[in-house]
Amino acid sequence: MKMKITSPHSILEEVRQFIDEEIRPYAADFEKQQALPRELIKKMGNKRYLAASFSEQYGGLQLHPLEYGSMVEEIGKGALSAAMLLTVTTGLVGETLIRWGTEYQKEQYVLPIARGEKIGAFALTEPGVGSGAKDVQTSYEKVGDKYRITGRKKWISFGEIADFFIVIASDSSGNGISAFIVDCEQEGVRVQKIQGLLSCAASQLADIELTNVEVGSERLIGKERMGFTGVANFALDQGRFNVAWMGVGLAQEALEVMVTYARKRTQSGEKIFNFQLIKGIIGDATTNVHAARSLCKEAARMRADNHPDAIVQTTMAKYFSSVVANKVASDAVQVLGANGCCNLYPVERLFREAKVLEIIEGSSQIQQQIIAMHAANRHYQPKRVTGL
Repeated sequence: MKMKITSPHSILEEVRQFIDEEIRPYAADFEKQQALPRELIKKMGNKRYLAASFSEQYGGLQLHPLEYGSMVEEIGKGALSAAMLLTVTTGLVGETLIRWGTEYQKEQYVLPIARGEKIGAFALTEPGVGSGAKDVQTSYEKVGDKYRITGRKKWISFGEIADFFIVIASDSSGNGISAFIVDCEQEGVRVQKIQGLLSCAASQLADIELTNVEVGSERLIGKERMGFTGVANFALDQGRFNVAWMGVGLAQEALEVMVTYARKRTQSGEKIFNFQLIKGIIGDATTNVHAARSLCKEAARMRADNHPDAIVQTTMAKYFSSVVANKVASDAVQVLGANGCCNLYPVERLFREAKVLEIIEGSSQIQQQIIAMHAANRHYQPKRVTGL
C-alpha cells in the first residue's frame, strides 16, 4: 500500500515559522554554548517534530517520507545541530526501535522521544571503528538471564545529554553482533563530553565508556546476533536519509545567503551579481542544489513505496548532497570574500558544518563503495562488446 502525502504545505509553513522564531536567530549562539537549549528540545517535542516520521500510534505526525525530508531540509537551513537531533533521536533511534523493538521498548523509549521527554543516542562508532558495525570491539557476555557489556564508544552525537543509548556490541565469543538499550544512569556508564570540535558543537558529542554494564533481556533489540544485519544497517539507512536532506538544507541556505549578498554588494560601482564569474558560481550552485534535492525526493518516494532500490537511492542522495553542500558552502565563502571568513556572516559556520556531512553516517568514500557495488551488479553487461 502506497503512502499518501497528507499535508505538504501546512506543516512546512508551520516549521518555517518555528525556525524563523526559535532556531535561525540563535544558530551561532547554539555553537558558542555548545548545546541545544533543553527548552528548544521540549518545544520541538511539544510540536511532535521529534516524532514527525512516527505513526500516530507512537505519538507522531505520520508524515510521508517526502514531507519528513522537506521538514529536515528546513530545519537544516536554520541550524544543522537542530536537524542532527532529528537524525539521531528520531531516525537512528526512534525509527529503529519502532522497526525492531518490543512493545515494552516502544512504550518506555519511543513515546517519551515523541513527547521530547527523553533523548536517545546511537552508540556504534568506536575509537578504532567507524561505520563498520561488524568490526566493533565493544563486547557482551551472557550471565544468567542478563547481558554484561564492556567497551568504549566515541563521537556519539547527543551522547552528552542522552537519556539512553542503543549500543551495538559483539558477542565475546565472536559469533555475532547484538543491539541493546542502555540507560545513561546505569552503573558502569561514564559519559565524557568531546571538546575542540570543528563544528556542530551543539550536537553535544560524547565519549561513552561501558564497564560491566548489565542489562536484562528486555533491553535486547530484536533477536540476539541481529545487531549488524538488522538493527545497525536499518539505523544507518535512516540516518543517511536524514543527512541527505540536511545537506540540501545547508546548501540551500548557503545559496540564499550568497545570492542575497551578491545582489546587495557593490564593487566598482556595480552589484557583484552582475559580474560574469559570480553568475557562473551562482548558476552552478543553483543547479547542484536542485539536483541534490531531486535525488532526495526520489529516495523519499522509493522509501514510501518500499522499492527494493530505496536503500541505494538513499545512499546516492546522501553522497551527492553532502558533496554539494561542501561545494556550495565553499563557493558562498568565495562570493562573500573576506566577509565570508568572518563569523559575523553565517557562511563561515555553514562552511565548517558542511564538512561534517561527508563523514557522518558513513563517509563519502564508504558511500562510493556501496554505489559502485550496486553498479557492478545492475549495470554489468557481459554480452556487450567493449573492445576487450
